[in-house]
Amino acid sequence: MSSISTEENMPVKLAKALCNALFPALDSQLRSGRHIGVEELDNHAFLMDFQEELEGFYRRYNVELVRAPEGFFYLRPRSTTLIPRSVLSELDMMVGKILCYLYLSPERLAHEGIFTQQELYDELLSLADENKLLKLVNQRSTGSDFDRQKLQEKVRTSLNRLRRLGMVWFMGNDAAKFRITEAVFRFGADVRSGDDPREAQLRMIRDGEAMPIEQALSLNDEQDDNDANGMMNDGESDSAEDEQA
Repeated sequence: MSSISTEENMPVKLAKALCNALFPALDSQLRSGRHIGVEELDNHAFLMDFQEELEGFYRRYNVELVRAPEGFFYLRPRSTTLIPRSVLSELDMMVGKILCYLYLSPERLAHEGIFTQQELYDELLSLADENKLLKLVNQRSTGSDFDRQKLQEKVRTSLNRLRRLGMVWFMGNDAAKFRITEAVFRFGADVRSGDDPREAQLRMIRDGEAMPIEQALSLNDEQDDNDANGMMNDGESDSAEDEQA
């Protein structure tokens, strides 16, 4: 019986992709829910070169390799996905929407795209209902200074989770400053076709519209929680907050 060649089993270009030195780490990042934007030059170029072949590869796991209109890549699972996934919390999604709003703001250009965690927190309080935000942290919240402190800590935790998804980049060793990436448009899909995207995003925030990010895959929290504790000093692990879908 004649042997079956690799070429008959697997397209040559897909074989080249899977054998590429970049693939193992990139595959792990995509499966963890990370978004790959143009900032990651080598990984993004790799996905551009092998997009069609990798789309077929990931379909076998019942997930889609998606290239968003803004150019970033991510995996979107189907209901029958073979890859574990988790659901972002309501506060995570609200922080994501605020980040998208800031990305669309004139301040982003004025500050060369760099914001601080305090600016994010202040913007959150100015645009969203503070009482509702506090209830997300503690259903019995009385609006005390302690409750506000806990909210600020949870916002930092949400920001760190979104960093792991590739939506922000911390500036060197300074976790207090970050740059927002185009991947935050996952939280602003409804604003892409609007005449005034920033106004549409503001409406979503004020109306409290929660966009279900069911596409977010599971996070590898074991390593990243150590990063979070070291960079944010909030002393909390956020892995318990991820709800397995």
